[in-house]
Amino acid sequence: MKAAQLLFPAYLWLVLAVFLPLSAMVFFSFVTEMPFTGKPWSMTVANYAAFFTTGIYAKLLLSSLRLAFEVTFWCVVLGFPAAYVLAKVLKGRSREAIFLLVILPFWSNGLVRVFSWAMVLRSGGILDTLLNAVLPFKVDIDLIYSYPAVIIGLVHSYVPYIVLTCYLSLQAIDDSVIEAARSLGASRFTVLRRLIIPLSLPGIVAGAVLVFVPVIGSFMEPRILGGRTGTFYGTVIEDQFVAVFNWPLGAALSFILLAVVLFILAAASPVMRRSA
Repeated sequence: MKAAQLLFPAYLWLVLAVFLPLSAMVFFSFVTEMPFTGKPWSMTVANYAAFFTTGIYAKLLLSSLRLAFEVTFWCVVLGFPAAYVLAKVLKGRSREAIFLLVILPFWSNGLVRVFSWAMVLRSGGILDTLLNAVLPFKVDIDLIYSYPAVIIGLVHSYVPYIVLTCYLSLQAIDDSVIEAARSLGASRFTVLRRLIIPLSLPGIVAGAVLVFVPVIGSFMEPRILGGRTGTFYGTVIEDQFVAVFNWPLGAALSFILLAVVLFILAAASPVMRRSA
């Protein structure tokens, strides 16, 4: 009884903050018009059928999946070495300073981060100015409103998740195990491939999931840094809610995205269980 009383506030918060809004969005996805607009409405599955009858939605979903895979890949490539240095190389105050720099993006507003990258990547921006001050020839790096700009912005936003999860897994690896492998003649690459990566795989998988899931539905970075090339599934959903005010279609597209994400996680669950 005491346990139920202690859990009651948490479950109450879940019901009020998660399940009720989610239930409302499920209802909205099956109506022709929003009930509170005063227009006549009825139940329908046309909002879900629009995804299959309009090819653009499927194409944008595939583009978003590709974007999520690429961002996750680069986050792992950049984040895992940083986590290894933090966990096994740096000690004391230097570790604390670098760790602070890693989590610093969490302390700033997302819009501030994205617009900062817009100032860096545009023609005549900070990156152009620095390179032209150093190089003997003139360069014009104009990456704004491009696919690489979207990748850069998303990687900057989500790479800390990889660093944090991998750091926790690497910290759990006993240094004496690595030293024993080295004393038996294993090369650094062999130790990395046969020991460190397998033992830290739970952190890599957990970080990859934390990055992959939100990137599929991201809209802020693609909208600001991608321009016309930044039209993805998430930006279309945002348009339905904010610009077009077609909440039923936006809700239906959102739940289709949720179903795709759950399917991918279910397909990857055997790998995730083996790495756990």
